[in-house]
Parts: sequence; C-alpha cells; structure tokens
Amino acid sequence: MPLKYMSLKYMPLKYYAPLAVSLVAALIILFTPASGVPSGFQHSDKIIHFLLFAALAYSSRFAGITVRVTLAWTVAFAAASEVLQALLPLGRSGSALDAVFDVLGVCAGLLIAVRVLPARSAIH
Repeated sequence: MPLKYMSLKYMPLKYYAPLAVSLVAALIILFTPASGVPSGFQHSDKIIHFLLFAALAYSSRFAGITVRVTLAWTVAFAAASEVLQALLPLGRSGSALDAVFDVLGVCAGLLIAVRVLPARSAIH
C-alpha cells in the first residue's frame, strides 16, 4: 500500500517508544511457554489479553498510526498470535475467546485514544 494512503505521520522517536515496549511485552506474554506462565484466578488471562491489546492499540495511535492501520495490524496480530499459540510447541492452546478479548481490547484502546490523545499530543 503506498505511503500516501496509509496517512502515517512522521513523529519524533519518543512517540514510538510506548508502542515498542507494548509490542515486546505482548510477544513475551503471548509466546512464553506454558511452564513459565503463572496461574491466576479464573479468567485472569482474558483480562490480560484485553489490557495487552488495549495498550497496543493506544500506543499505536500515540505513535501517529491511523485508526484504520492500527485496527488492521492489531486484529491481524491477535488472530496470528492465537493460531501460533495453537501451532507452536509452547504447551499453550489458541483460543477464539482470547481473540475476542484481544479485539475488545483493541476497541477500548482506540476509544481511549480518541478521547485522550487529541488534547495531549500532536495526533489529530
């Protein structure tokens, strides 16, 4: 897709740092072998999925990435992560319900970004 259609703004590097941190955290959390994952209360993993993808979506918008591109890459990442969890020898399983919470988190992160970012940053 040509850059002019993606409407990416060139932001100072400091705007990309939260996205980089969120992405690294997501990779660690989603792809840690089952033996290294602490157990929590029932359905705590759904809360983690929701918050993780909310952070990814929010930090993507903070970096100046458009809503459309943010929605596309985060939803694709959510789907791919669940498929990879099922296929890779991590002792984990993919879950459609986890993917639903991922997408709900993306929506929440985008909604928060719409309410918060225009007043706080160079994103319009």
